[in-house]
This record gives sequence, C-alpha cells and structure tokens, in this order.
Amino acid sequence: MASIKQVQITFDCAEPERVARFWCEVLGYVAPEPPEGFATWDDYNSSLPPERQGEWFACHDPSGAGPRLFFQRVPEGKVVKNRVHLDVRAGAGLVGAERLAALEAECARLLPLGAVRGLLQLADDENESCLGMQDVEGNEFCLD
Repeated sequence: MASIKQVQITFDCAEPERVARFWCEVLGYVAPEPPEGFATWDDYNSSLPPERQGEWFACHDPSGAGPRLFFQRVPEGKVVKNRVHLDVRAGAGLVGAERLAALEAECARLLPLGAVRGLLQLADDENESCLGMQDVEGNEFCLD
C-alpha cells in the first residue's frame, strides 16, 4: 500500500475568505481563480443561496511545495486552544539574537494584517526561541 504524501490543512472559521486572505499574506500563498463562468468570487457567491454564500475559501502555495489550505464556515466560535497549529518558520536555521530579530520582524509585519502577538518563549537547553501568535479569528500559530 502506497503512503500518502500530500495533505490539505482545514480551518474551521466564521469568515473563510477573510481568514484565507490573512494566511495568503502570511505565507505568500494565492487564492484560486473564481469558478468557471464567474469573473470574481463576489460574482460566484452572489449566485448562491444566501445560506451558502461565503461558506468556504481556499488558498495554495504558488510553487506547489506547501499544502493547500481550506477554510470552512462553521456556526460555533472558537472556545479553546487549538489542538493543532501551524509553525511559520520565520527563524529557521537562526539562533540567539539573530533568530529573535527575525521573529520580531515577522511579528511586526503580521500585526497590521490583524495578527495578535502572544508569548515569546526564549531559548533553553533543548529548544530555540519561538513566538506565539493568533490569526484574525484567534487561531494560534507560532513563529519559529
């Protein structure tokens, strides 16, 4: 039996397109073209019954290397810490002050997009520094 090498990461959220566009900015991802026959996503959504408008959105890595991200509207809001989160590799390969500077620079870039800064965990004997963050709907992720 062959093993599967590709995954899609799915986010439950209140506003799929808003959250997807945030992650496009974070990761350099792009939104897909609107469905065939529609000039824009707004045109597509307008063609749907009101209860289905804006119910999902997606984005992908234009290089094809990263996983597709899928965002689906759910009725309930986020109430507890994520059990799974993304680590955005802003400081990969860096250590000490250089790593901290990279994490702080990426944090500064993301705050105007609606991200929220969390706890900075400084390096210890086993782990390098990382910075907890939240996206525009409160989903946790780390800059590491």
